[in-house]
Amino acid sequence: MSHTLYVPRRTRVPLFAVLAGLLLSGCGVNNIPTYDESAKAKWSDVQNQYQRRADLIPNLVETVKGYAAQEREVLTQVTEARAKASQIKIDASTVTDPAKFKEFQDAQNALTGALGRLLVTVERYPDLKSNQNFLALQSQLEGTENRISVARRDYIDSVRAYNTELKTFPGMIWASTLYRSYKPMETFTVAEDVTKPPTVKF
Repeated sequence: MSHTLYVPRRTRVPLFAVLAGLLLSGCGVNNIPTYDESAKAKWSDVQNQYQRRADLIPNLVETVKGYAAQEREVLTQVTEARAKASQIKIDASTVTDPAKFKEFQDAQNALTGALGRLLVTVERYPDLKSNQNFLALQSQLEGTENRISVARRDYIDSVRAYNTELKTFPGMIWASTLYRSYKPMETFTVAEDVTKPPTVKF
């Protein structure tokens, strides 16, 4: 005598819908962790480029000071902005924290602004602008600012893909079942004119 599993009629349609959805979305089960790893890797690139910039600043400040020591205020602003930006630590595990991310972003924006003011000040010192050490630092800073822009853009793209996966079908099914610990990531929200690298060519 054969036995069949009885499923109440009122649960058949929802059950069928869930099973069908899972079958159809099976190929996307690994999307969330894949996108998560990609976004974290891009975030690491952003951090590396900001650190590269921070490493250039002491030499830049010392070189400018040698020719324009009287520009004490702007030199101090750059030094203090660098110190503040360097003190704020945010790693791949904390990009989901809006407050910490904003703190990091604000500090980097402040440093970008201070650097911009310093580079405008340099216009008044022809001897400094022709100094070989300054020219080398200027070239390195320009390259670093460009790399920061690229790294930020790549991070934003990766976060957009990850966050979209969490909120859309079929990713939202996996987000609510297998990947509950995965949270949306923060991204850069500064205005376009602030994201532009400081002008370093003279």
